Amino acid sequence: MRRAFGLVRLAVGVLGAIALIFDFDYVLGFSTFSTINYFSYFTFQSNLVNVVVLGASGALLLVGHRMGPFLASVRAIVTTYVVVSGIVFGLIVSQAGSHHYRIDVPWSSQILHFWIPAFVVLDWFIGVGRVRIPWRTAAIVLVFPVVWGVFTLIRGSIVRWYPYFFLDPDQVSGPGEFALYCGIAIGLFAGIQAGLVAISRLHPLLPLSERADARLRARLSGSARALRSRATRRRTERASAAPPR
Repeated sequence: MRRAFGLVRLAVGVLGAIALIFDFDYVLGFSTFSTINYFSYFTFQSNLVNVVVLGASGALLLVGHRMGPFLASVRAIVTTYVVVSGIVFGLIVSQAGSHHYRIDVPWSSQILHFWIPAFVVLDWFIGVGRVRIPWRTAAIVLVFPVVWGVFTLIRGSIVRWYPYFFLDPDQVSGPGEFALYCGIAIGLFAGIQAGLVAISRLHPLLPLSERADARLRARLSGSARALRSRATRRRTERASAAPPR
C-alpha cells in the first residue's frame, strides 16, 4: 500500500510537470503573452512547488521512510495553495459569461486547476504516511499569499497588468470591494489549512503494516493486563481463604 501511494504521487507529480509545460506552450500563442506575467500567476507558482512536494513525498513512501512534521506541514500548506487556486479559477471561469467574455480551458489548465486539486485533497484524506501537523500552520499559510499579493500590486501598478481581476483597481468598484475579495481569499487560505490540520490530528493514517503492528500490540497489551488481573485476583482469593495464624 505504501509503495502504491508513492507511485501514484510520483505519477501525479509528473503529470503536473507535463501540464505546466503544455500550459506554457498554450499561452505562447496569445499576442498579449508575457513570460514574466505567466510566471507571476499564483497557480503556476503553487503547482510548481506542488510538483516538487508530490515527488518528495512519493519518493519517501517508496523507500519506506515516514514523512517528518516539517515536510508534512509543507505538504499541507502547498495543498491549500493548490486548492485555493482551483477555487478562484473555477469562480472566474463560471463568472466569465456574465462579464461578456469567454475563457477557454485547455486540458493542461483543467489538470492544474481541477484534477490535481481534487487529487491532493483526496490524498490528504486517504493517503498513507500522514502525520499530525501544528495549528500554527493555519497562520503560516498566509505568509506567501500576502507577500505575493503585495509584490503583485506593486508590480501591477508599474506594468499595468494584474493576474486576477479583483487585484486590478480599474476592475473593482473601490477599496471596499478590493478589501472584500482580499478578506475572502485570506479566509479561504486559513480555513482550508485549518481543515487539513484538523484532519491530520483527528484521524492520522498509518501504513497498513504499522496499523497491523499497532493492533497486535494492543492485543498483547490487553492479554497481559488480563493475565495480571487474574493473577492478582487469585492471590487475593488465596490470601482471604488462608486460615489465620
